Amino acid sequence: MTKILIIEDDPQIAKIERDYLMVNEYDVAIAKTGDEGIKAGLTGQYDLILLDLMLPGADGFTVCRKLRETLDIPILMVTARQEDIDMIKGLGLGADDYITKPFSPSILVAHVKANLAQYARLKQSGSRATGDIVAGNIRIQTGSHCVFVNDREIAMKNKEYELLLFLVTNMDVVFSKETLYERIWGFDAMGDSATVVVHINRLREKLEDDPSKPKHILTIWGAGYRFVV
Repeated sequence: MTKILIIEDDPQIAKIERDYLMVNEYDVAIAKTGDEGIKAGLTGQYDLILLDLMLPGADGFTVCRKLRETLDIPILMVTARQEDIDMIKGLGLGADDYITKPFSPSILVAHVKANLAQYARLKQSGSRATGDIVAGNIRIQTGSHCVFVNDREIAMKNKEYELLLFLVTNMDVVFSKETLYERIWGFDAMGDSATVVVHINRLREKLEDDPSKPKHILTIWGAGYRFVV
């Protein structure tokens, strides 16, 4: 059974999340503080983590950073904050997706299912493929999920890798932010394209000589993004 860890200090919210996930046949555990969440998460027994931003002890940003040093499973940040800077920081530390409170429990379950499915597909595709994909000075080892720029290995988070692989394998095709969100995150964008923008910017920082003047991941104004060599 798929195991999910909820790191949430509000008992009512944690109970709602747990109940809806259990109805959908997930095995759920709850940690009430950031420190408890780090300890539980690092046991390696969970398939996905729901992480609140505002926690007693270590906050959500710290927890995310600590967990991501070891874990590659999906981490979904749950936050009451609306500011873009919080979302950008969370995704930058390795969160795969975020959900803003208040949210419908059905939306929460949909995000969980989509991220688990995408993670499973990524692992499956990696186990099947062993060849390299070369695009200019970028080389992707699909078997190991390693990315090299000018033969120097670049650290990639899961969603960064998935997004890059999708763009490279669909070279010269323009994709809207909404389409990329649906393809990579596996969930209807519903007008929320901020996640894609953050990940595109992070890819540019890692791949481009000058991220402000990208040569590979181009913005096609009014349409979306395109990867070129």
